[in-house]
Amino acid sequence: MDQQKVGEFIKKIRKEHHMTQAEFASKYGVTYQAVSNWEHGKNLPDIALLKQISSDFNVSVDELLNCKKNNSKHINYYVVISIILVLIMMIVLFILNLNNHNNFEFKTLSSNCSNFKISGSISYNKEKTSIYINNINYCDTSNEKEYIKIECILYETYNNIEKQISNANYQSNTSIKLEEYLKNVEFTIDNYDRICKMYSDDNLYLRINATDINNKTETYKVPLLLNEICNK
Repeated sequence: MDQQKVGEFIKKIRKEHHMTQAEFASKYGVTYQAVSNWEHGKNLPDIALLKQISSDFNVSVDELLNCKKNNSKHINYYVVISIILVLIMMIVLFILNLNNHNNFEFKTLSSNCSNFKISGSISYNKEKTSIYINNINYCDTSNEKEYIKIECILYETYNNIEKQISNANYQSNTSIKLEEYLKNVEFTIDNYDRICKMYSDDNLYLRINATDINNKTETYKVPLLLNEICNK
């Protein structure tokens, strides 16, 4: 055993943990001169202190006396990390495969009404459909009216039956312009029971009812255009 090297190893451990000699000495109930003597190889801690140091800093007594850490711990650490990464990759591949199995396709929605510009999308597979409308712009800049109540309702028609899918409403003592309200309206409908091939132009539409301070209501019906026909 090289007492000088053991002292240097103790010093290395202390500095790795950002401790002064005084802090290290206080931890083990000795003077900082004693710690200095250890680190200069003049003497060593007794066996009880060596065991305590090894426990506190996660090194064995053999590692202290041999002046080097056992690399097998690091090897085991990297083995565990490698196994975890492999498991994560397997999970990601499984999810990707599952998504491919669902085989979703996407079509775009827009409006064919001159006063409204609307954009959205339909995502679908053979079992279900999701509808997303994220941009409703009212383009009639000549309309300066303000409204205290606005209803924006998404409808579908199928086999001459009209069905409300979703709605967004505004009602307040504070009036608002139609364009200001509509630009913040979004519709998100997940796992809808109609499948995409049931839709054609005008199956989906927005009905907008705007009531002014005189309780006069203006109604707009805005058909939504499916830009591409869904696969049968």
